[in-house]
Amino acid sequence: MFFPRPRKIRRYKDIVRFLIKHANRDFIRGTGLEREVIGSQKLKGDPIQFVRDLELLGPTFVKLGQIFSTRADLLPKPYIEALSRLQDEVEPFAWQDVEKTIVQELGHPIATLFADFESTPMAAGSLGQVHRAHLHTGQQVAVKIQRPAIQSIILEDLDIIQEIAGTVDRHTEIGRKYMFEEMVDEFRKTLLRELDYTLEQQNLLIMGKILQPYPDMGVPRPIDSHCTSKVLTMEYVRGVPLQDHPGLRNNCFPQGRELAEQLFKSYLDQVLVEGFFHADPHPGNIFITDTEKLILLDLGMVSRIAPRSQENLLKLLLALSEGDGHEVAKISLKIATRLPGLDENKFIRQVGDMVLLYKDATVAQMQAGHVVMELARIATANNIRPAPELTTLGKALLHLDEIGRVLDPAFNPAQALKEHSESILRRHLLKSFSSARAFSSLLEGRELMEKFPRRLNEFTESLSRNEVEVKVRAFDESRLMGHLQSMTNRVTMGIVLAALILGAAMLTNVPSDHTVFGYPIIAMVFFVIAAAWGFALVISIFLQDRKSRKMPR
Repeated sequence: MFFPRPRKIRRYKDIVRFLIKHANRDFIRGTGLEREVIGSQKLKGDPIQFVRDLELLGPTFVKLGQIFSTRADLLPKPYIEALSRLQDEVEPFAWQDVEKTIVQELGHPIATLFADFESTPMAAGSLGQVHRAHLHTGQQVAVKIQRPAIQSIILEDLDIIQEIAGTVDRHTEIGRKYMFEEMVDEFRKTLLRELDYTLEQQNLLIMGKILQPYPDMGVPRPIDSHCTSKVLTMEYVRGVPLQDHPGLRNNCFPQGRELAEQLFKSYLDQVLVEGFFHADPHPGNIFITDTEKLILLDLGMVSRIAPRSQENLLKLLLALSEGDGHEVAKISLKIATRLPGLDENKFIRQVGDMVLLYKDATVAQMQAGHVVMELARIATANNIRPAPELTTLGKALLHLDEIGRVLDPAFNPAQALKEHSESILRRHLLKSFSSARAFSSLLEGRELMEKFPRRLNEFTESLSRNEVEVKVRAFDESRLMGHLQSMTNRVTMGIVLAALILGAAMLTNVPSDHTVFGYPIIAMVFFVIAAAWGFALVISIFLQDRKSRKMPR
């Protein structure tokens, strides 16, 4: 007979006690958990105490709280704000464990690997801690070491959370609506990726390339020879966390606006172009160096977004920046999951009202992250399950709002999005015309040509056996052919016009000594031809359609 281990029993008891304490009208009212957990008992909610108790449950629940800080559709605003400030700081582990891990992972004593190594950590988190050291080359580095046995602890906690989530999904209305077990599966993947420091090493390299166009931003460069799945060695960054910079605290930092613009635009590139972004950019994870450069730290938690989702999010953010609530609602419906009981008209109306409230506001008045979070909350209230990428983006923007207020309280993210949208759209266009996609189209064309003779033979054989049935309604054949010819001509002209625009867009990146407004002359010529041709096509369509409406039926 199988008996659970004592630790697992204790963990169940701790988690149930936590749920009982915080099962109140603010936190899980209406979820169906009151009946399962505490019957009719009601307690007053306290988001700060909720976060403190979550921290006491250990590293798994600290990370879970960080994930749930993206779920405005699940938690009220005070809890979201409290979870967004959740600090991942705990007591450091012993020097003996540090030394043991380094020797096991890197295969050599510390004295062989480093010229010196500080035994007191610079910082300690729930998953690991960071020490300062010097390589034998003289380079100063930061060494991140994973906590001993943390992976087994987290896996056991995840199993308990999975069992509880499965029970909630099977026996409560909220579970069937939100599918908590699926959330736990995604949380498991995210957390296990964060425990593999070789993935964070790769993330640093990828992010370094993405940030190359931004001279005042960067990430620490990893030292490949001193990295494993449990040890990550990076170049040391001389600086302070953003909120600790004296100039920013005293509101006398003239470079703040430029840094805010670079940070916001780089995140737009990460999310909407590269599909790879730092998922936890809170002020403690962003250092400002002695040379007034922003450095992104702790890239263990990153998110990836598929190209199709990037396009939808780009449309959504552009609609938000333009204050077009109807379009925001339509795109939100497109990327979400519709649940039974959806009132689409009510949702569109509520989103429109919300967007109008925030139109043309500055960071001091409006927080872009809160707008996206509010959008997710409205969706859930109307029986719509928001897309995961929407809530992840909301959390990142929530942190960027806070950083934007620190760097420049007057910074307007909507204006920055409008100014940067042309560059984003052009890069999307070039990506869609990549060599890989071109080859894919060629392969599809080859497949069509290979199958066409066989399909033609099958059709002619069916025709000879009198197996083809044609249904005809009376019509004016000459008029029909005229319409078909006109339609074909328009489609052909449209394709040629699109090709001209694509060619012009690609030519804008070709270096040239002869430019107009900063762009190569040949690209501008193509754009002018395309514009003239497109205008002529619109006029032709308008006149032809007007003529067709006047013709007798």
